[in-house]
Amino acid sequence: MSQVQGFRYAAAPLDAVLAALRAAGEPTRLRLMALLAEGELNVTDLTEILGQSQPRISRHLKLLAEAGLIERQREASWAFFRLAESEPGASLARAILDRLDPNDPQILRDCERLEEVREQRSRKAAAYFTTHAESWDQIRALHIEESNVERAIREAVGPAPIRALLDLGTGTGRIIELFGEQADRAVGVDASHEMLAVARANLARAGMSRAQLRHGDVYALPVPANSFDLVVVHQVLHFLDDPQRAIREAARALSPGGRLLVVDFAPHSVEELRDAHAHRRLGFSKDSIEQWLRQAGLETELHRTLPPPDGDAAKLTVSLWLARDTRVITDIPPSSPDRAFA
Repeated sequence: MSQVQGFRYAAAPLDAVLAALRAAGEPTRLRLMALLAEGELNVTDLTEILGQSQPRISRHLKLLAEAGLIERQREASWAFFRLAESEPGASLARAILDRLDPNDPQILRDCERLEEVREQRSRKAAAYFTTHAESWDQIRALHIEESNVERAIREAVGPAPIRALLDLGTGTGRIIELFGEQADRAVGVDASHEMLAVARANLARAGMSRAQLRHGDVYALPVPANSFDLVVVHQVLHFLDDPQRAIREAARALSPGGRLLVVDFAPHSVEELRDAHAHRRLGFSKDSIEQWLRQAGLETELHRTLPPPDGDAAKLTVSLWLARDTRVITDIPPSSPDRAFA
């Protein structure tokens, strides 16, 4: 390992370094790397941001991928790209980007365009939620029997008391209602005021006046760190531009030893969900979610799939992941040399 500006980089063979330098040594490709360092994007996003043709952008991405500087994740007719996460490409990419001035006018302009594109996506999703807030549970039921999903969620979490529950993208408040008697404290966060209004009405009818509902962003949660022993992300990730970032933020809210439950679709190819229901991603593979959980400092304890009954092609398979924060809770005083808190 070598050290550059305080960051440790994995050593790489000469041919890998040369290939990386050749690939990155072009203005558009360097700009693409800087954008992908901000999160996963597809060719359409990058075309809008850089103002270049799709074939040109695709060729640049192909060269960067061949050099190992970026990675490609195929999803039906779309492909998402991200900065390399495996070595030696990850270290080479970071070493190159660390030399870029973040205040360079071109880099700043690209980042501004990135935020504009993300804002467009957010407005589209918000409009969808506003239109469908009242019928949200029925929309979910179109995919797989919700009672089966709720049963699996209860089985995954178990019957032990929950000190503090955080439900991200709470929607109609159903997850809070599901664990109402089990949780001492429950907080639901949603970016849609219309959804929160529905959730408030539902929870009031259920007699759950102690539950708190907050308007907020899943990328910047309005809750303290290390505060919840159970965080649930139920059918939220497929609406997001950067689901990995949302998982990191959810992990931040976990107390030491706390658990994160992710419920979402398995990979599928129902393209019309992108336009008809504002789905940004067409499901997630087991490996992708578990990699993101691991990078967020969590250890996967359970993965389960819930296929539709009788192989009904009109409905989608739902996947559950339960992961635990690997830090250890201890009663040993902090001043003790034997303190077991990681």
